[in-house]
Amino acid sequence: MKVLAKFTIAHLPKKESLVFLSICILFIIPNKVSYCQDSDSLKSIQNKSRTDTTLSLAHSPHKASLYSMVLPGLGQAYNKKYWKIPVVYAGFGVFYYLIKFNDKEYKAWRAAYYHNLNNIDGTEPPINEYEEKYGDDPEFLKANKDFYRRNRDLNYILTGLWYMLNVVDATVDAHLYTWEVDENLSIRVEPQIYNGFTGFKPAGGLKLSLRF
Repeated sequence: MKVLAKFTIAHLPKKESLVFLSICILFIIPNKVSYCQDSDSLKSIQNKSRTDTTLSLAHSPHKASLYSMVLPGLGQAYNKKYWKIPVVYAGFGVFYYLIKFNDKEYKAWRAAYYHNLNNIDGTEPPINEYEEKYGDDPEFLKANKDFYRRNRDLNYILTGLWYMLNVVDATVDAHLYTWEVDENLSIRVEPQIYNGFTGFKPAGGLKLSLRF
């Protein structure tokens, strides 16, 4: 093919040969450059895909879930969301306080209620301040006993839900660990100064920008 090409070009007039060479340069070189650029882009995409896949495999949502089940907050530490750990334990602290408070009140009202039932003749002194104040109304003692018992049991349930939420949060964060949001796809709230109409002063405000 090379000999044939040389022969063909050699037998063309000088002017036509220059035109033919110019056409070859215009079509062959750009195609070559385009092929190189496409190859580089493909390699870049493949390398990024391999990196993302490796990172995704290295950061396991299963591990994050297991860590949070064993010790609440450990999954958040695995996901490097350290600021969530105090939130997790603050929630447990609040529920612990509510459980202890309601349990204490429930036992006090229960003791007053049952002692009041067994002390019909009034020969024994009141067992606590609740029986002393409301001993004449057993139904009121019973209602408060049931109220604090329900609150205590409800907070036990909420503590369990908080524990499950801790596990779910760690799992979701682990799934989104390799998620990247391009700057070209975002919603931003920016301050904005609006020029007033004739006779009005400029005013400040907020601008919601959607970029895609």
